[in-house]
Amino acid sequence: MAGLLCRLLLCLAAGAAADLLLEEARRSVDLSTHLAKVSAELSLANAAGAAASSFLLALEPGLEPRLAYLGVQVKGEEEEENTLEVRETKVKGRSGKFFSVKLPSPLAPGARVRVSVEMVFTHVLQPYPTHITQSEKQFVVFEGNHYFYSPYFTKTQTTRVKLASRNVESYTKLGNPSRTEDTIEYGPFKDIPPYSQDPLKVHYENNSPFLTITSMTRVIEVSHWGNIAVEETVDLKHTGAVLKGPFSRYDYQRQPDSGISSVKSFKTILPAAAQDVYYRDEIGNISTSHLLVLDDSVEMEIRPRFPLFGGWKTHYIIGYNLPSYEYLYNLGDQYALKMRFVDHVFDEQVTDSLTVKIVLPEGAKNIHVDSPYEISRASDELHYTYLDTFGRPVIVAHKSNLVEQHIQDIVVHYTFNKILMLQEPLLVVGAFYILFFTVIVYVRLDFSITKDPAAEARMKVACITEQVLTLVNKRLGLYRHFDEAVNKYKQSRDISTLNSGKKSLETEHKALTNEIASLQSKLKTEGSDLCDKVSEIQKLDGQVKELVLKSSVEAERLVAGKLKKDTYIENEKMHSSKRQDLVTRIDNILDAL
Repeated sequence: MAGLLCRLLLCLAAGAAADLLLEEARRSVDLSTHLAKVSAELSLANAAGAAASSFLLALEPGLEPRLAYLGVQVKGEEEEENTLEVRETKVKGRSGKFFSVKLPSPLAPGARVRVSVEMVFTHVLQPYPTHITQSEKQFVVFEGNHYFYSPYFTKTQTTRVKLASRNVESYTKLGNPSRTEDTIEYGPFKDIPPYSQDPLKVHYENNSPFLTITSMTRVIEVSHWGNIAVEETVDLKHTGAVLKGPFSRYDYQRQPDSGISSVKSFKTILPAAAQDVYYRDEIGNISTSHLLVLDDSVEMEIRPRFPLFGGWKTHYIIGYNLPSYEYLYNLGDQYALKMRFVDHVFDEQVTDSLTVKIVLPEGAKNIHVDSPYEISRASDELHYTYLDTFGRPVIVAHKSNLVEQHIQDIVVHYTFNKILMLQEPLLVVGAFYILFFTVIVYVRLDFSITKDPAAEARMKVACITEQVLTLVNKRLGLYRHFDEAVNKYKQSRDISTLNSGKKSLETEHKALTNEIASLQSKLKTEGSDLCDKVSEIQKLDGQVKELVLKSSVEAERLVAGKLKKDTYIENEKMHSSKRQDLVTRIDNILDAL
């Protein structure tokens, strides 16, 4: 069944080639850069008795492998251009590369249609001579066809060749062509049979940048937290005439025409929302670049560490961040990422090999890619980064021989459960919880194999000492409370207040003193020399208690009128001074403990 369908398509293609007539072909070949851009305005007529839904385009045999881009548009009644669908096909009995172009509507018998064809070829301009010195200019040779290569009979056609300069070494002169400065015009040629060929050759000066991206890896990492990180790793080569002899930096800077075909710098256009831009190589950051922020884009001047001459290479990495809301769209759990498959690197860029890796969020499923042109999908990969558990899906795509016309958007559709956005915060919380819990358990466990009696004894002594400090401070506080009771007695002359305070002092003081004595005996049992200091505290405290009780007795005598006020005040000052001195000595011993 498949073979029958293939034979049917070949027959239809052969029939289409025989039934259409190319009334006029106006071809323009632009050779002003390192690319060969061919544009043709075609006027097709249907000379058959049936309507035609498509027509054929053929490539010249020598240029087939160099084709990078082919686009066809039809001009309507209001000069509006509509892009037509182009598919590669085969013609029965003919070798080579053919394309079938589908018309927007069937072309009726006798009707005419005007179409515009655009083709871009790479690596067709060959340097000649192939090696030049630093002071020489670069000349290239282009070889093509004087005629527009077509499977149809052509009534009239013209060819216009645009060069990079007026300096032309030689060119073929079929039909007595006219030349004006940097332009050569051939024709008009009349009644040209199908598949006609006649060698066209032009040898001329072309010092435009012959830059080629030999290899490029573009990584797009998508985050649902609001950021898209883009990084491009570029291998660049000057594919013009190879530099012959040494390179002189002095002559290069002193003479304006020295190394005229070399490349000092070039401009890369980044998206308008690009931020945190970096430009580096294996050595590190390259500080000779310049960034210019415009309204609709960000221009970055890329200046390699050295000028690029023919055959020279360089390698660099450029990266930046983009806000995801400008490129990522969603409806519920359905997401669509719309970004360029390849972006602008320099004007008239050529990319021999491109690899694009799109890193989606962890948990993305049902991935589908819509591309404006054919790409080669490789097996999906997994990418692991911070806080990932089962990896992020990575879409890997390849394409070769790209030019500026391939700067178009690619759309990646996928589904993503929003609850998965909580995965990373919960992992952080869980990690800290486990860390703190582990520390808490660790500091409370004893991992020693054998016990250390000395360490245990020190710990016991420290614990007893802490209890002694607490009890001594509490006992000193009893004296302050008793002082307050004495003051109330002197004001109210109520002896019951004084007796109550004295009874409370005796009871609590005795209990605390007994506890301290008990702890003192424990210290003595542990063999600590702190026992003597506690004993000294006990003696000093006894003197403090004696002074406190003397003060209360004199207060009773004062209230009873047995002691003059002046004498009481003088005695109270003396007692307070002695008491303060004793308390200070107790505090010093406590500090030593």
